[in-house]
Amino acid sequence: MAEVSQLKRGIKAGIPIMLGYFPIAITYGVLASQAGLSILELTSMSALVYGGASQFMATNMLLLHMGALEIIIATFVLNFRHFVMGLSFMHRLQHVPLKWRVGLSMLITDETFSVTTVEKEVAKEPSGHLFYFGLFVSSYSSWLIGSFIGGFVGDIIPEAISQSFGIALYAMFIALLVPSVKTNYRYGMIAGLAMILNYSLSFIFQEGWSIVLATILASFFGLFFMRRRT
Repeated sequence: MAEVSQLKRGIKAGIPIMLGYFPIAITYGVLASQAGLSILELTSMSALVYGGASQFMATNMLLLHMGALEIIIATFVLNFRHFVMGLSFMHRLQHVPLKWRVGLSMLITDETFSVTTVEKEVAKEPSGHLFYFGLFVSSYSSWLIGSFIGGFVGDIIPEAISQSFGIALYAMFIALLVPSVKTNYRYGMIAGLAMILNYSLSFIFQEGWSIVLATILASFFGLFFMRRRT
């Protein structure tokens, strides 16, 4: 009974994330379809990458006809934070079998990691890992289903409407940036630095490589900048 109870609690905790993921995933599916990806390809990207910001960026880079290596490096850099979140989560579940820790850490996102931080005491409860399983799988399923529906709808709706979905890319990155800037204004300065570097490097390198280099350089300088005392 404890297992079922924990699983239900996890799914319930994941409902707000599911509701948030679903429309964004549909938008991603429409844009990916517009970029030339099949329903199988765009859904597979959601299944294997499972990173909203990086998937939107990869889709935009596909629309700009950038190379595979550029897209892979850019998404790797953007998703690197998942390694940190995954290791932190695995450390919290040291008493749980390794197969559970590895499997669950693969499904961590910014939003679900925030919930695990708030609900960190659940890890000490009997079958607590099933709470996280319910949380992660419900959120993951919402993203996959939304992506599939978006890809299907993208082939039906008029092109004039589907092209308007492109604004979602910028809206999503702004939505990710604003809360961080409210916490510390330096995040905004790092984002501004990345923008300036990307613009400057675009005169030297192809657009894809300028994005990759700007992201790496801004992250490098931001690392030292954030360490400075206010």
